[in-house]
Amino acid sequence: MGKKWLRTGASLVAFGAAAAAALHCGKRAFRSLKGSPDESDFRNTERGKNAKNLKGIYYAKGNYEAFARPEKPEGVEQKSAYLVGSGLASLAAACFLIRDGQMKGERIHILETMDLAGGACDGINDPTRGYVMRGGREMEDHFECLWDLFRSIPSLETEGISVLDEYYWLNKHDPNYSLCRATERRGEDAHTDGRFGLSQKGSMEILKLFFTRDEDLYDKAIEDVFDDEVFRSNFWLYWRTMFAFENWHSALEMKLYLQRFIHHIGGLPDFSALKFTKYNQYESLILPMQRYLEKAGVHFQFNTRVRNVRFRFEGGRKIAESIEYRGVEGEKTIPLTENDLVFVTNGSCTEGTIYGDQTHAPTGDAEIRESGCWSLWKNIASQHPAFGRPEKFCGDTSRSSWESATLTTKNPRIIERIKEICRRDPLSGRVVTGGIVSCRDSAWLMSWTINRQGQFKEQPKDEVCVWIYGLFIDRDGDYVKKPMKECTGEEICAEWLYHIGIPAAEIEELAQKEAGTVPTLMPFITAFFMPRRKGDRPDVIPDGSVNFAFLGQFAETPRDTIFTTEYSVRTAMEAVYGLLGVDRAVPEVWGSVYDIRELLDASVKLMDGKSPLELDLGPLNPLKRPLLRKLQRTILYKLLKDHKVIKDGMI
Repeated sequence: MGKKWLRTGASLVAFGAAAAAALHCGKRAFRSLKGSPDESDFRNTERGKNAKNLKGIYYAKGNYEAFARPEKPEGVEQKSAYLVGSGLASLAAACFLIRDGQMKGERIHILETMDLAGGACDGINDPTRGYVMRGGREMEDHFECLWDLFRSIPSLETEGISVLDEYYWLNKHDPNYSLCRATERRGEDAHTDGRFGLSQKGSMEILKLFFTRDEDLYDKAIEDVFDDEVFRSNFWLYWRTMFAFENWHSALEMKLYLQRFIHHIGGLPDFSALKFTKYNQYESLILPMQRYLEKAGVHFQFNTRVRNVRFRFEGGRKIAESIEYRGVEGEKTIPLTENDLVFVTNGSCTEGTIYGDQTHAPTGDAEIRESGCWSLWKNIASQHPAFGRPEKFCGDTSRSSWESATLTTKNPRIIERIKEICRRDPLSGRVVTGGIVSCRDSAWLMSWTINRQGQFKEQPKDEVCVWIYGLFIDRDGDYVKKPMKECTGEEICAEWLYHIGIPAAEIEELAQKEAGTVPTLMPFITAFFMPRRKGDRPDVIPDGSVNFAFLGQFAETPRDTIFTTEYSVRTAMEAVYGLLGVDRAVPEVWGSVYDIRELLDASVKLMDGKSPLELDLGPLNPLKRPLLRKLQRTILYKLLKDHKVIKDGMI
């Protein structure tokens, strides 16, 4: 028993020690890879602190670099760019080419399979189905690259301000938080009450994962490192429904998420950590970027499916020498020189989306929209091991799929029930649910959310759009005795109405006549969470690459986490800066994992306000008071007291 408590006490000290060690390792990893100086030549200096690494980039923090405008890169007038895909990462790369690379817009070409830009950041009024949003975007303060980009993109609504300005003002005036995070028993508040409900053993499992080396988590699943002490907790309910993690997903990615967002542990239960756009992500983020690029002369080529990028290998150099695609005029090839830069979004979480409608399930002869992202990556990867292993992510859709649905209604009975649960008026134009409401006892583990209405600029003021998703789409529902993936929009609506507490006698008529529901089944929506190891995702700029880079969620960049808008924009910035030679720092990932204040704060919040020093430390108990008295006249005492590790009465 004594050893167990000794480990508990030691883990608290490990927070600070590990943070310092990780900071040291992080700084070392980002320096120029030219080799370490001999110890006998040691000199205290900051010269060379911002030397570029082998990818042609360097990282920095603070606003000195953030406010700087780089000089025009040498030779940019002779260069052109081809971007495969028009999702967030690709559009961001094009914006950085223009703003920071100072490349003329007419020298930039975007090749897109679909007839619409945006990729996974969608939001449309489909004339045959109604409003469709396959997903939503949650954002936070420290998306450093995202905000660096959108401070330069003009608003489409208000002249003279940026997208960042309008977003900032909106979230200042109408801050986000949830008043009901979870329900049970058909719409009753589950009273999770902002608590994680972790046992001491569960807390220790999370702390152990937090400090585990990446290498020790290669190809491991979350269920390999957690047991029911975590899986039965409110913490796991919050976590899995917010981020869409399943028990079989990557333990490495789980750890990276914990480290990346440690500063938001306190805001996880009620979503007060999050910020949202005014409209759906297509109208709020994608369209302003597209208009900016079109005004600059960028060429968009839609209905163009790129099948392959061919490479030439000379020693350690990797040179993209042609792009093969099929367009409206048939099969074509674009020959490339070393001055032609190629940026490819490899893989896609929304590839192969199957669309149902009110009366049809997303099965059988339902419409499937293919973009060809996976086959393109496979064709590229077959040419060199440095280009990654796509099969690790797209090889088992039973473990990477879930389903969402967009429900639209103006029925007063439904809207009144929504108001009772979330305690806000859905038609107010302000924050409604403040994030997802998870139906804790749902067989599908159904969650739903209502963002500010209208979510679409053209949406009538008396209509409400509800976004619904389920993590367990193979299980029979609680009201509709079918798997979610086999249900029509009407049936999904009925299951949702059941879980929000609409009387059973009213459900069928309301689902059929008072709402329109569009289901979308996405086979690869969490493909990036599949267990993996180093090399499965290619580097943004593969070693030796002369004119080629990967973009998006399946490219590798240090410390950041996938399934975020920030990751897409960060990979875009790194790719452009590295290939084009832009002499400006990429903002480093926010360093909360190296901040002892955030680590102390998180240790208390994970235990629902209980200080680690309140634990029974067995034979160490008699040492607590004498040690605290020794600390009393130091800054460390104040630090521990400020973060509620030391409480009144402990001495």
